[in-house]
Amino acid sequence: MKTFITDNFLLQNSYAQRLFHGYAESLPIIDYHNHLIPEDLANNKQFANITQVWLYGDHYKWRAMRTLGVDEAYITGSASDKDKFEKWANCVPYTVRNPLYHWTHLELLRYFNIGILLDSNSSSDIYAQANDLLASEAFSAMGLLQHMNVESLCTTDDPTDSLENHHTLAKADSNIKILPTFRPDKAYNLSNIEQFKSYIKKLESACGFTIEDYDSLLNALLNRIEFFHENGCRLSDHGLERLVFVENNNFNEGEIFSKALAGKHIKPQEQQFFTFKLLGFLCRAYCDHGWVQQFHLGALRDTNHRMLGKLGPDTGFDSIGDFSQAEGMARFFDHLESTNQLAKTIIYNLNPADNAIFATMAGNFNDGSIKGKVQFGSAWWFLDQKDGMEKQLNTLSNLGLLSCFVGMLTDSRSLLSFPRHEYFRRILCNLIGEDVKNGLLPWDEKWLGKLVSDICYYNAKNYFDF
Repeated sequence: MKTFITDNFLLQNSYAQRLFHGYAESLPIIDYHNHLIPEDLANNKQFANITQVWLYGDHYKWRAMRTLGVDEAYITGSASDKDKFEKWANCVPYTVRNPLYHWTHLELLRYFNIGILLDSNSSSDIYAQANDLLASEAFSAMGLLQHMNVESLCTTDDPTDSLENHHTLAKADSNIKILPTFRPDKAYNLSNIEQFKSYIKKLESACGFTIEDYDSLLNALLNRIEFFHENGCRLSDHGLERLVFVENNNFNEGEIFSKALAGKHIKPQEQQFFTFKLLGFLCRAYCDHGWVQQFHLGALRDTNHRMLGKLGPDTGFDSIGDFSQAEGMARFFDHLESTNQLAKTIIYNLNPADNAIFATMAGNFNDGSIKGKVQFGSAWWFLDQKDGMEKQLNTLSNLGLLSCFVGMLTDSRSLLSFPRHEYFRRILCNLIGEDVKNGLLPWDEKWLGKLVSDICYYNAKNYFDF
């Protein structure tokens, strides 16, 4: 059956169509947060088949397949790549109204020019057609990025990373700028002491000196911030349940760190205090370096311990959490703002019930020094779909300024995920077009076109200034 992805997909009125095709469609992509593997990019990896580039590491698809009763052998297990693809193809018709249905057919069309629906009948032909294209140099890792008009992207990297792959990429003859992002979550995660101690040893190796106390830990992290900065890094990222502010003179971060190095149990209140102190230190360092700091908040991770033990983290067993966000976030940012050390900040919300909290929180700390200094970030993870994007855009519009928004990102491990930028752009244009159609906005095409162009590209280009 022929695909439903037409030129005017999601564009439900003539105004939306004019805005998308005239102002958004051809803009380059700045993907400022993703989880692509730098080694694949540095080696310009050639994928043997579509399963490798499309299904490996994609826990969105894995969750859907498990829900449909597919055995794990065909998801993360030992089945052949062709069998895994066929199992996914069998599942696709049953994903209707899930964003996977839209993403799947948009990706097949944009990368491989495949204009038929994926199902059990078409799977063999689609598998063969995609694999033929993937064998060509134009469909290598970097070729796929070129195909989608990617101008720059930022990977997500641990402070201990040598950035060797980024060195290679910086020397490559490419017009795509690929930069690292500093993600120090493991440096303040005391929930598993043995893992924490192992991480400190790894950090010692990276910075070249012994970490024997809290001060040397700070020096090590500053060392890595400097190293990342020298290698083009201009962003940090943090994945937390929530931000907290802890006032408790009974705790001492140095003593907590020494206890952790000694392998002693750290109480939850001590863990929270240690995270607060170390995160505050890092945020001041980001400000000093002119970085943008990102906070991804609200995920309840690794809820299925049997499957965690079997498959490890990031395999599809996380969910939206219902953590209290407002007070801790406000006090944490105010703590940094009190010494004028709050860097440019993006806060991403995972619980749609908290959208208004995040949108208004951003407004509290915009001080007139920088356009859109604190951003209510794009719809994230489980909210990265039509309804979630519309709700984020509407809340931002109602409680902040949509015109200052830095727009979309993929947050993906897949090189085939970049049509999500197109998906977002279509949704944005349709939202504005519907307002014009309903008499809520004037049809000033030049001005609304500029607004759309800014949100899709220029705001991010100016904000990050890579």
